[in-house]
Amino acid sequence: MDRSTPIDHSDESQWRAIFRDRGVKRINDIYNAGLSDCYQALLEKYQCQASMVVPIYQGDRMWGLLGTYQNRSSRDWQDIEAWLLVQVADQLGVAIAQAELYQQTQTQAQDLKTHLQQLSETQAQLIQAEKMSSLGQMVAGVAHEINNPIGFIYSNLGHIENYCRDLLGLAELCQQQAAEINPVLADYTSTIDLDFILSDLPKVLQSMEVGTERIREIVLSLRNFSRLDEAAQKPVDLHEGLESTLMILQHQLNAVGDQVGIELIKNYDNIPAVNCYASQVNQVFMNIIANAIDALKHSSTPRPQITLTTGLTQVNDRPHIRVTIEDNGPGIPAAIIRKIFDPFFTTKPVGQGTGLGLSISYQIITEKHKGHLRCYAKPNLDTTFEIDLPLT
Repeated sequence: MDRSTPIDHSDESQWRAIFRDRGVKRINDIYNAGLSDCYQALLEKYQCQASMVVPIYQGDRMWGLLGTYQNRSSRDWQDIEAWLLVQVADQLGVAIAQAELYQQTQTQAQDLKTHLQQLSETQAQLIQAEKMSSLGQMVAGVAHEINNPIGFIYSNLGHIENYCRDLLGLAELCQQQAAEINPVLADYTSTIDLDFILSDLPKVLQSMEVGTERIREIVLSLRNFSRLDEAAQKPVDLHEGLESTLMILQHQLNAVGDQVGIELIKNYDNIPAVNCYASQVNQVFMNIIANAIDALKHSSTPRPQITLTTGLTQVNDRPHIRVTIEDNGPGIPAAIIRKIFDPFFTTKPVGQGTGLGLSISYQIITEKHKGHLRCYAKPNLDTTFEIDLPLT
């Protein structure tokens, strides 16, 4: 259709049809165009004496209208004016389409970024889960293999002690009678220093019993830490999990060479069992305490300390058990603490850290247990991690 063709404005059906064909609606004088009373009143409200309106299209879809108005008097709209207004409307349609396309592109880019982040976090979870699964299987296997022979030794120590007591009694009796009965026996008891054996053998047996008991405690701690047979949630004593973790990390707490030992302070409160995945919570304890040990080892703190505190608290009017792990190390700069739970973020040199430990810990506490994991730290001050696990 020729867009410059004059329009009979009194025929409303005609200009509506022209709108559908990208036409122009020209009103030279609102009082002589046969407009409805409500339309005329609307134009008067805006002090409009004449108007020209064209549709703005995006392809075959009408997006809106572009209008121009004459306020002071009526106007005989020219074809060139109509043509110019149509060109402006076409350019507006193109610009709006490009803006919407840009918005869609931005939205898609943001969606892609979100998906990549989720993929990265999922990958981190899979990697860490596989690592912990392998570690748990290894720990459980080692604990099982050690438990069998140490159980045999431990169960027979009592019998050995009784046998040795009887034999020592016999040896002592023989010693008393040796000089009178058999000079050869007397010479032999002097050669082997029977008096020393009689006094030292009970001490050796006692040391063996203490050492065996210690090995049994370590094996029990390894089994409690791995907990491969406890895939479902169940009531767990968090103190038991903390002690198992500390048992495994004990060698890192001890003084080695010029390295000062790390003092461990426990402020355990009387807390009930909490329903959780025990092995995963133990993993969180392991990650945070191991990081604290590493930070203290690389600091100049004269008396390095790690303080463990447990107790009941209220979070959003719900009862929680709070486990606080605090060290008096160098602290964490503000620029770093904001990223501390991000996947793959680490301040350690290449090859010494994956940046997965705290990220996985955060997901374990917040997503799987619906709890809270927070970190409070400042440069050159203490670093504190708070773990809140809901009781109900």
